[in-house]
Amino acid sequence: MLEEIAIENLGVIRSARVPLSDGLTVITGETGAGKTMVLTGLNLLMGAKADPQSVRPGASSAAVEGRVRVSGRDAVLGRVDEAGGEVEDDGTVVILRTIADGRSRAHLGGRAVPQGVLAEIAEDLFTVHGQADQLRLRTSGKQRDALDTFVGPAHQRVLAAYRAAWTERGGLLAEITDLEARGAERAREVELLRIGLEEIERVDPQTGEDVELQALIERLSNAEALRTAATEAHEAVAGEDADGARENAIALVERARRALDAAAHSDAALGALATRFAEVGYLLSDVATDVAAYVDDLQADPAGLETAHNRMAELNALTRSYGESIDAVLQWASDAGLRLLDLDDGGDRLTSMRARVEELDGELNRLAEILTAERSRGASDLATAVTNELHGLAMGGAHLVVTVDRLDQPGPFGADQVTFLLVPHPGAPERPLGKGASGGELSRVMLALEVALATSGGAAAARTAETPRSTFVFDEVDAGVGGRAAVEVGRRLAQLGRTTQVVVVTHLAQVAAFADAHLVVTKSSDGDAGASDGDDGMITVTGVREVTADARVRELARMLSGQDDSETARTHALELLESSVVGR
Repeated sequence: MLEEIAIENLGVIRSARVPLSDGLTVITGETGAGKTMVLTGLNLLMGAKADPQSVRPGASSAAVEGRVRVSGRDAVLGRVDEAGGEVEDDGTVVILRTIADGRSRAHLGGRAVPQGVLAEIAEDLFTVHGQADQLRLRTSGKQRDALDTFVGPAHQRVLAAYRAAWTERGGLLAEITDLEARGAERAREVELLRIGLEEIERVDPQTGEDVELQALIERLSNAEALRTAATEAHEAVAGEDADGARENAIALVERARRALDAAAHSDAALGALATRFAEVGYLLSDVATDVAAYVDDLQADPAGLETAHNRMAELNALTRSYGESIDAVLQWASDAGLRLLDLDDGGDRLTSMRARVEELDGELNRLAEILTAERSRGASDLATAVTNELHGLAMGGAHLVVTVDRLDQPGPFGADQVTFLLVPHPGAPERPLGKGASGGELSRVMLALEVALATSGGAAAARTAETPRSTFVFDEVDAGVGGRAAVEVGRRLAQLGRTTQVVVVTHLAQVAAFADAHLVVTKSSDGDAGASDGDDGMITVTGVREVTADARVRELARMLSGQDDSETARTHALELLESSVVGR
């Protein structure tokens, strides 16, 4: 439920705070005063596209802020939480739209969001009826939606189950088509994968084998140079001349140790150095032993080198085709094996999916039969309810016919085409609502339909004392009507306001008299606005105020006669107010 709208610098409205309460709220005012700007502000809160030209001349930006009660609406609360917004302690959330520098921004619960998010939550909070909505009512889809709403919550659950099955079936059919269309491609892929896996299996590479093999080839290819280097190193560390004249590194270190050890009794520090020389001697002995062993092991092996080269050629053939290294080749083989299993399973999957489609077809047929039966039963009741309302709206000779025709092929909403036919007066032929109704008749049919939906058994069953109120907004619902019909429009709007919040922009006093709250849009001239509408440098500025008591009588008198000081009009206004109280 919408509790308040605050508007700044939107169109002719410089600053206005519009309080909204339960029941029926009417918005009136002189032509050009800016009543439509209030609806424009509301549309912005509902995610409508912003027009940069709607910023008031002389102002740099415009803003519309709304406070909406969302407690009890789980879908809306979830969307607010998902967007990172915050719900106030009293169960309300603040929606803000700003227009500045040609750009529009949206905020929900203090968090910036795309305007589409506001449109999403508005679907659960508001129902707007204007001329565009009258046009939508002419479509078969909207008429079917209205009938489905009238039938009630149990029917809606069946429809939801049908929609889910239809969506699943569509996804499966698309996947089946894709699998069948790519059959040849899949066969080629299977063949390539199998060839690759067979080649890798034949070579049987091991993890890291290419790295180890490259090191072996490098070693065998340079065996003589390696032997020469190792031999020279061994001679330097532990080698001797034939006559023993040359001392090697081990002997020299040992001589140094003995020299220090001989004098160590005179200085402990010298003894420590002797110990370190001993350690160096042990290390040199170990190195000399290892180098000697290396020389003994290192043998020229032409046959081994050739074998290594041949093996490396096999590995290189794999890395050229399946990866930069043998480890990458092995990873490709693992992935290819899984992919091959998936592709080989394609036939089984197709069989399984086709079987599931058959199951869904049976389920859809069953649910479609239920939907058709429930719609057929509800069609007569809805036609009767709307016809009764039309009789009260000065269309006494009119009646609505709701037909449910079975389609040859089911669709996403069942197998029915719902059509609203209007008979405007006795003896007239039944004609589709989109072809046989004038604008004024469509307005009254729409109002009659909303009253019928709001007071239907299905709506009553779904409504509890804790059920959040919806907000209905009507723009020009009284277009093309007057006199007694206008009174009945007001009466029906008041009746709708007993269970929902209703906001109506009207120019008819007969409708305004039934309001629970009456807001008047007034205009004045402002010479300090910084921009002008005319040559006098003045700009029209609009404000919104609630009228009660005598002020309300004056506004109704103005709507009746164009003058708020006419005694005749005031008397008529008082009569309207009194009769509206009696007629509720």
